Amino acid sequence: MLSLTRQFLALNVTGKFTLQRFYSHLLNHSNSIGLKPRNGISPLPVVLSQNLFWERDRKGGYGDKNKPPVSRKQMLLDGLRELRKEFAMFEQEWREKLACDPLVVFRPGETDVVFNFESQPDLDRWVVTSDRDHGEGFSEANFELSPAGFGLFHGKLESRAPKDGRIKKAGYANIRSQRIRKSFKRDAFFEWEQYNTLVLKVRGDGRTYLINLASEGYYDILWNDVYHYVLYTRGGPHWQTARIPFSKFFLSSKGRVQDSQAPIPLNRISNIGFSVGSRGGHDGQFRLEFDYIGVEYDPSHTEEFAYEMYKQQKYIVGT
Repeated sequence: MLSLTRQFLALNVTGKFTLQRFYSHLLNHSNSIGLKPRNGISPLPVVLSQNLFWERDRKGGYGDKNKPPVSRKQMLLDGLRELRKEFAMFEQEWREKLACDPLVVFRPGETDVVFNFESQPDLDRWVVTSDRDHGEGFSEANFELSPAGFGLFHGKLESRAPKDGRIKKAGYANIRSQRIRKSFKRDAFFEWEQYNTLVLKVRGDGRTYLINLASEGYYDILWNDVYHYVLYTRGGPHWQTARIPFSKFFLSSKGRVQDSQAPIPLNRISNIGFSVGSRGGHDGQFRLEFDYIGVEYDPSHTEEFAYEMYKQQKYIVGT
């Protein structure tokens, strides 16, 4: 216990103990639950382990903090409007379920389009973010219809970080599809178990983009599970069709590649996104144009997972 206390606490000039870095909120919490200091030393809170391992926010603090408060009357009016939309969505779900024919939906070798980019409502299904939106940089990004009538993700990347002592690296932009859901705010997932390939028809600028397939789990430790793979663009005026097997995607969480890898759960995909960064001195304009995003079953592709996991016994130590 003494070594743990020394690890988290530091003695300052006035003789009081304070928590280093971001652990200062734990001491404030200890006072709020009734733990009184003894001999001028603030005790560690009883719920230390819960605060370290439990997450309250699914977005990790990147939510809309500037959203104005809404009155109860306005909430009631908005709820009544939403109720009408939810019943219409519920009716559409049953129509599709009764008219659906699995033999017609699934055909090997043909691409089933998931996302089109032909009109503004198609683009409204996507969310655009950059480091500027969170006060962490100066990059800009937009997602709009191009003059040719396709979805255009473009902007400017700047690796210059704000001089606030908090951010060390900057320069990124991202688009992400909105979470699909059923009627009455029920969460839903893309059902891609019968497919094995992601198909994209894009026109890029020669940059490298990162494809993100979010697989949000039930528990908080799985909220940020994302599967990645790299999209290489050729640049120039010509379109390219990229076919990427799902077996090539690797798992990460909060931007860190995980040591324990596993195949992507194709029945738990909640949304898809694309990221671009200025790492390596690649500041400047970027441009990625979308025609469609779809999935396909390729009978010739039999690989289940591209990455082998080497597990040694616990008593074996590598040197």
